[in-house]
Amino acid sequence: MPSEQHGMNIIVFTENPLLIACVGKLKKKKSILVKHTNSFTTLWDLLKTNPVTVLILDTTPLTSAQIGDSLKRIQHNVPATQTILLIRDQDLTLLRTALETGNYPYAKLPVSDRELHILIETAIYRAHHLSGTEGKKSFQSIPGFVGESARIRKSYQSIIQAASQDISILLLGETGTGKDLAAHAIHQMSARKACPFIPVNLGALPTDLVASELFGHAKGAFTGATQSISGRFEQAKNGTIFLDEIDSIDEKVQVGLLRLLEHKTYHPIGSKRKIQSACRIIAASNVSFNDLLERETFRNDLLFRLDVFRIHMPALRECLEDIPILAQYFMDRYKRELNRPVEKIDRKCMDILVGYEWPGNVREFKNVIQRAVLVCSDDTLQVGHLPDRFKQIRQKKAALVEIPVGTTLDEAEKQMIQKVLELTRNNRTEAAKQLGITRRSLYNKLDKHGLK
Repeated sequence: MPSEQHGMNIIVFTENPLLIACVGKLKKKKSILVKHTNSFTTLWDLLKTNPVTVLILDTTPLTSAQIGDSLKRIQHNVPATQTILLIRDQDLTLLRTALETGNYPYAKLPVSDRELHILIETAIYRAHHLSGTEGKKSFQSIPGFVGESARIRKSYQSIIQAASQDISILLLGETGTGKDLAAHAIHQMSARKACPFIPVNLGALPTDLVASELFGHAKGAFTGATQSISGRFEQAKNGTIFLDEIDSIDEKVQVGLLRLLEHKTYHPIGSKRKIQSACRIIAASNVSFNDLLERETFRNDLLFRLDVFRIHMPALRECLEDIPILAQYFMDRYKRELNRPVEKIDRKCMDILVGYEWPGNVREFKNVIQRAVLVCSDDTLQVGHLPDRFKQIRQKKAALVEIPVGTTLDEAEKQMIQKVLELTRNNRTEAAKQLGITRRSLYNKLDKHGLK
């Protein structure tokens, strides 16, 4: 079979001969079999009869319904196939249909050979990882990261791939998930590592100062501008600029940033001087991609320019198996820094760390372990060394009600009410709240079960 003779199969669904020729160039570099079609019937036959590594889907002739149906069918029948979408600039609304189905890499037509090759290389890399051909050692050398769960390994993979390509990156994830660390790691592992890494927390800047901070300003550009100031883009030079909380910038700054992305030049405020920008942009937000698309205050064309390569940083609650590794890592770090005698973590303490929701993610986790090590006077971290809010988790852990199979619903309800009343010290209002019922309903149930 062709798939046995070639390292990977690529199908191009298009009528465009330039796209076919562009993908065909990859055959000279790798053991790749490229096929093309503009027929859905032929496409489904190819997907069914041969393992396909990458599918390049030109959406030009397709409707939203056809795109949605096609992607659902691909997900159901050949989920291992990596799908790349190519869309026309005027058809960005079709992208929303695709994103409702899944997270697909895409490019706007016309696409350069280089950009398409980068997308294909990334898709091949992901396909190899999913098939298990990449070893664990590939994920162990990223500065600042600890963890071996499937989700964090996927992030490692994306960070490594992003570092190897000189493209714009969009980092998404909740506050405290390490987007700043990921941006710095991408820079440090890239060909730009000898040049400056300039982080900018846009959300922490006053709105009227963001443009000046990014692009700089000329003397006299506004009240208080007593001298010309270079902006962060000029400081970044040939390095990397990290724009955190990108969703917080206003319309004027968005327009300026879009122009910079399109033309690689910008003007400092109040100046006619044109400055060439050669830095790589990494943007980040704690808002989901779909929510950003829905925001009327954020330009979709800017979002698509930033979203050449997207990386999702998982929440800590999505990587609970990493908590023991993280706990050991931070305990060892802070016992050295704080010169404390701690050597191990009590099992009950670890159970509570694993059971907590961690709304502040790794940032919160690090601070909790640092505090625990600081207040610990012996060799073992105990539950008592954790902040007060963890005592509630301990109570919840102890509040399990075991109900044997065969227990009637009435008896199960009675046991649950008794346990909640015990935990709330017979506070009826709090008990009703925890049970999710009204106070009147609780009194009715107490009467029903003879618990008054």
